[in-house]
Amino acid sequence: MAYTPRIVDAVFVKSAQGIVDALAEDRSEVVFLGRSNVGKSTTLNLLTQRKNLAKASATPGKTQLINFFDVRYRVGERDFPLRFVDLPGFGYAKVSKSLKAQWQKSLLRFIQERSAIRLFVHLRDARHPDMVIDNETEAYITSLLKPDQRYLVAFTKIDKLKQKERAALLRRVPDAILLSNLKKSGHENLHRRIVASVFGEEVLQDETA
Repeated sequence: MAYTPRIVDAVFVKSAQGIVDALAEDRSEVVFLGRSNVGKSTTLNLLTQRKNLAKASATPGKTQLINFFDVRYRVGERDFPLRFVDLPGFGYAKVSKSLKAQWQKSLLRFIQERSAIRLFVHLRDARHPDMVIDNETEAYITSLLKPDQRYLVAFTKIDKLKQKERAALLRRVPDAILLSNLKKSGHENLHRRIVASVFGEEVLQDETA
C-alpha cells in the first residue's frame, strides 16, 4: 500500500526578479511554468489548499516576478520540506520589447543556473496540446536537464475534453498528469509524482501495510 502525500504547511516567502535576488538554495525546488492563463495560480492554490496563496492576475502576462513558496509535505509520519517556484507565465506579456528581453534573459538564467531545482512541472492547456510555444519550451527545458532533475507535463482544463480526447492525449503523452481545477481532480497524482521525483519512489511505500 502506498502513502498519499499531502501538504500540511505552505507560505509565500519572497518574489524575485531573477537568480541574483532569489532565495538561498537551502531546500529542493519544484518549478511550475506555463503559458499565461493556463491555470498555474489556481493549480498551486489547490495543491497547497490555500485559497489565495498564489495570486492570479486578471491581466495575462502581468506578473513578471519569480515567486517562492515554502511547503511541507507529510508522507505517513514523515515530513519533507520543499519549495515551490512559480515562474511568470509566458505568451501574452504586454510589455516593451526591451523589458521583455531582459525578463526572458533573467528567467533563462534562473532555469539554467539554479542548482536546487529538482523538478520542472510544465502546465499545458489540454484543449491546445500542440502550441508551438509549449513545444519549444519542452524542448528547451529537457535539453538542459541535469542528472538530478526531472521534467513533467501536467495538462490543465482536462474537464473540457471528451473521454475519447483524454484517452488520445494519454496515448500521446503517457507520463502526463491530467488536471481539472474546476472539478478538483488529478492533484493527488501530481502530489505523488512531485514527492517521488524529488525524494524517491520509496518514501511513498507503506512498509507496514
